[in-house]
Amino acid sequence: MPYLHGVPISSDDWVEFLQLTGGLAPDLLGFGRSAKAGNLDYSIDGHADFLVRLLDELGAERVKLVAHDWGAGGGLAFAQRHPDRIERLVLVNALPLLPGFHWHRLGRVWRRRAIGELVMGSIPRWLLVRTMRAGCVGANPWTPEQLNAIWEQFDQGTQRAILRLHRSADEQALAAAGSALDTLSAPALVIWGERDPWFAPDFAGLYANRLPNAEVELVPDAGHWPWLDRPELVGRIASFLQAP
Repeated sequence: MPYLHGVPISSDDWVEFLQLTGGLAPDLLGFGRSAKAGNLDYSIDGHADFLVRLLDELGAERVKLVAHDWGAGGGLAFAQRHPDRIERLVLVNALPLLPGFHWHRLGRVWRRRAIGELVMGSIPRWLLVRTMRAGCVGANPWTPEQLNAIWEQFDQGTQRAILRLHRSADEQALAAAGSALDTLSAPALVIWGERDPWFAPDFAGLYANRLPNAEVELVPDAGHWPWLDRPELVGRIASFLQAP
């Protein structure tokens, strides 16, 4: 049962989920405590390849997959390559691999050579903290310990990974990366915080339209990390994963 995190954080996102369901939560290439070398493949396909190697090494043939934000990029690329290996699927405010998505302002900046490096390299701790909080609705969704860990892991390697991920996929490439979503017949749950400042909630329904066996839950008064604003979602996702 792999849990795949998003940008700019790590597997630390999933501690409460793992306590309920077990499973594994890797740090994706370039993030957290994972490798961050400059020669690694920081792209949707690169993260999918990483997941294939990890699951094959563990002997995990069929999986229940949970993916958030950029974690859904590699996760869905893997799932579309191997639909028979997906037992259940949960998407939470997922990177839209769908037509109609346009990069948010910061994403557009990061996609620009030189300017992206300048902006990324000049992010101070207070701005990173403010951005993380802007992705949620609650006044203090992140604990000081979580914010400290995010900042400590936001090193040059992670900054490079974020830039390369965004540059690896323009809007047309993102839509193409989801071209085989209709082959994923496993039960799917699409959860979306309606006040996500980066990924519009309309994409929840668009994902459900492409996934043959999906249900959608739009979460009012929740943002990009909806389980931080609505902690009961941890139990909701666990129940879906544990259903027969």
